[in-house]
Amino acid sequence: MYCPFCRHPDSRVIDSRTSDDGVSIRRRRQCPECGRRFSTLETASLSVIKRSGVTEPFSREKIASGVKKACQGRPVTDQDLAQLAQRVEETIRQTGASQVDANEIGLSILEPLRELDEVAYLRFASVYQGFEDLEDFESAIAALRRTASQPAEEG
Repeated sequence: MYCPFCRHPDSRVIDSRTSDDGVSIRRRRQCPECGRRFSTLETASLSVIKRSGVTEPFSREKIASGVKKACQGRPVTDQDLAQLAQRVEETIRQTGASQVDANEIGLSILEPLRELDEVAYLRFASVYQGFEDLEDFESAIAALRRTASQPAEEG
């Protein structure tokens, strides 16, 4: 880690703290050359491999904006979308992979969206899973009804 003041190629870590969201680490450092202190914020990178093969950085904002289209006219707030995007990111990061297919992200959106709003879930699933006719919708609705009629697991 180069010192931002004198460009010395080394620094000493004085303090490390995990951020509130648990995704990054803030480190307080001191340069052994000039003695000045500075902070760094370290995060594990997460890349998305798109269908075209292009790789881009993971973005919670892209998750929220993509799901927002399915939630138009529904009682879903921007805060709800931000929490959904955070939940999806946490699910993806728990796999330990540094690169993830866009398809896996879409699959990880489905369950939290179903819990948030079933109509938005059907809209998203119809596009994401490529529903082709009414039978596809009927099957998805029947599956929703089955899960809604099952008693909740005690835990």
